[in-house]
Amino acid sequence: MTSETRRDPLSDHLLTPENSAFIIIDYQPIQVSSIRSVDKRELVFNIVSTAKAAVNYNLPIVHSTVNVATGHNKPPIPEIQEVLGHLPTYDRTTINSWEDAEFKAAVKATGRKKLIMTALWTEACLAFPALDALAEGYEVYVVADAVGGTSVQAHEAALRRIEQAGGKLISKTQLWCELQRDWNRTDTVPGFMHVFQNWDGSNPEKDFKG
Repeated sequence: MTSETRRDPLSDHLLTPENSAFIIIDYQPIQVSSIRSVDKRELVFNIVSTAKAAVNYNLPIVHSTVNVATGHNKPPIPEIQEVLGHLPTYDRTTINSWEDAEFKAAVKATGRKKLIMTALWTEACLAFPALDALAEGYEVYVVADAVGGTSVQAHEAALRRIEQAGGKLISKTQLWCELQRDWNRTDTVPGFMHVFQNWDGSNPEKDFKG
């Protein structure tokens, strides 16, 4: 049970806490209520789990909302605010967040080229910035089970379009495992175990013997 020497976390071709950033866009009440591609309860569970991963592994986080300042939309859902409420949000009027100057500057300021992207809806507020980021040389990783669209067809067509442009699809559990990578990295294990407790009320962190 000897782990290899840890790879350079900056040049690793896989996601690491040191080479990636988390982008979360428009998990607001109107957007969540309009989702038809997946069960809303599962969607909220998965995006909260994904956000917790970003916090647990101390990733740079860029959180954007749309039309809050204008009064046309409400702030992020409480479940997201509970996890990310300590961070600033970049409010905008553009459907494509990549066309908002402050948002784009915040992404560039992370210094990371691997972008873990989530947004509602898949067909618009995710697809457009993902395609633009890819065109500018970023690597885009879409957490496919933490995003949703206004129909199954719209969601799946948008994911295909992102893939065709070079984006990569991952899941929230894959993200956690890819960032953790080794149980010997004990500082982040408690957060890893805690994130799965909500389904049946048990707390796997207490049962973990590693």
